[in-house]
Amino acid sequence: MILTSNLTRFIQHFNWQHIGEQIATTVFQLLLVTIGLLLVDWIGKKIIRHLFKRYRKNKFVEGSSNRVDTMFTLVMNIFQYTIIFFWIYALLSFMGVPVGTLIAGAGIFSLALGLGAQGFVSDIVTGAFILMEDQINVGDSVKIGTVEGTVSAVGIRTTQVISADGTLNFIPNRNITIVSNKSRHEMRAMVQIPIFPDSPIDQINDIIEKVNQTVPAQFPTITQAPTNMGTVPLTNGQVVIQVVTFTQPGEQFDVQHKLLSAYLKAINDANIELPTIYHNDAK
Repeated sequence: MILTSNLTRFIQHFNWQHIGEQIATTVFQLLLVTIGLLLVDWIGKKIIRHLFKRYRKNKFVEGSSNRVDTMFTLVMNIFQYTIIFFWIYALLSFMGVPVGTLIAGAGIFSLALGLGAQGFVSDIVTGAFILMEDQINVGDSVKIGTVEGTVSAVGIRTTQVISADGTLNFIPNRNITIVSNKSRHEMRAMVQIPIFPDSPIDQINDIIEKVNQTVPAQFPTITQAPTNMGTVPLTNGQVVIQVVTFTQPGEQFDVQHKLLSAYLKAINDANIELPTIYHNDAK
């Protein structure tokens, strides 16, 4: 009985009407702020898209379209994180947390580190350097660690790469140490034509030379004319004639396959027999 009486007096000590009004006011204010921020988010994204759309249409704009796409995704990410920051700030303020004091005081850094923000800061810093140094852009074909594919987005925290099989990879920027960008310079396409040890090498070389003089004109993506590197033995004992050319980024495989087909057809038309197994490479 005594415990029940004390509990009753403790409960009656609170002004529940006032507490209910405070909670209702806080929820109402948070709801208004949420609606307002959602409206700002919607309007802001429309403005950003409109500005970048006009920027792309400007015929005086210099620089690649990929670079513009990269800056677009970055601006959108920064804007999104800014909206989230203000919403969290408003939430804590309505709950009575002295956010301003925490931010101004040194204790915020210890709190941030304790919450794992160290990695987040590292992502932002690394992402900033990636963008400033123009290491990658949206649309570039890259290899980052074990992930290889096409860059779909570059954010302040993560970089997104789509693999050849369609897998979307999210890579934290702090984990990006070595970037192999395959979209910046000429790419090598190497064709290896298999031959027998007793094949008429001089005749085959003449055929290859004729193909080199006619076929490349059909491929504007070739930046350097094909060069016959001569006869080369492979580690498996096979002998090949190696032809090397250079193409625009991303076109090396298509050029390699079409050149190989042209060589094989011309040699076959000359009634020269070749091994059925061949090896070719493109880098």
